[in-house]
Amino acid sequence: MRLLTIGENEAGQRLDRFLEKYMDQAPKSFFYKMLRKKNITLNGKKAEGKERLLPGDEVRLFLADETIDGFSAHSGKSGKEKAAELLPGALTPEILYEDGHVILFNKPAGLLSQKAEADDISLVEYLTSYLLESGQLTEKDLRSFRPGICSRLDRNTSGLVAAGKSLRGLQELNKLFRDRSLHKYYRSIAAGAVEKPVRAEGWLLKDERANQVRIFRERRGEARPICTEYRPLSVFTLGGRPYTYLEINLITGRSHQIRAHLSSLGHPLIGDGKYGDGRSNAFFRKEFGLMWQLLHAYRLEFPKLSGALSEISEKTFTAPFPPVFEEILQAAGAASR
Repeated sequence: MRLLTIGENEAGQRLDRFLEKYMDQAPKSFFYKMLRKKNITLNGKKAEGKERLLPGDEVRLFLADETIDGFSAHSGKSGKEKAAELLPGALTPEILYEDGHVILFNKPAGLLSQKAEADDISLVEYLTSYLLESGQLTEKDLRSFRPGICSRLDRNTSGLVAAGKSLRGLQELNKLFRDRSLHKYYRSIAAGAVEKPVRAEGWLLKDERANQVRIFRERRGEARPICTEYRPLSVFTLGGRPYTYLEINLITGRSHQIRAHLSSLGHPLIGDGKYGDGRSNAFFRKEFGLMWQLLHAYRLEFPKLSGALSEISEKTFTAPFPPVFEEILQAAGAASR
């Protein structure tokens, strides 16, 4: 028999969800069968699985250790061992802010937010290893709770990413992003001269197999509505062509929205190999070594908050620019702030 005592990071979730995390290789049907047979109990009583867990609750698993461990993927190298070999220096994220529930990163371009393949090392793995190394999580904790990010950026987009270190922090951050009560601003450089602020609406349709999106002015098929606001910070000329240093407010947060939407409006981001302009990309690659879209999640503005997020209530955070962004702005004679 194995006794699991519910802590703060496990509390608030349903019993069946907790079990699915603790034995993440087991089919759902296994848990419901074990609950019916009272091989899994909650506080010494038969449970259905939909009960909400509270701190101090006791979950008993009347199962062989071999069965429990066989249904868990948490084996092999520890987080501390992985941390030492995780990322080269250029891909190591900077920690901009941290409290007991929340951590804010400045993600470098080239680092995945979440893994795409089994062997990938992403910001999520870095976060987990950091918390293990600093003693804020244990390997035992990871059996039932996984810290996670709440604002995913494309691999080659840099800037602010918010993550939850505790279950409450993760849940409350996710709610903020879902209801759009916080404001997230990006900075970029786009081809062409943008003379005034723009609020643009449209419809976005994603081709999952090609990992590419198309923008339409009117609804088409399964396309989803989008809204993007942007304003010029400065207009300049480089290589004989006009460009605009932009601040972008992402009203809706669809995949590739900023890149594809601005491209459809005649202002592709420089360096963007998928939606950009080949001539501009070649110029910035040759002159500045720019190898991907110049898009940076620059600023997060939090509303008035309480509970697990009280420490970041009404605060604003900014992420320093990558060196190549600063270099281009300096060449253009544009201020970065």
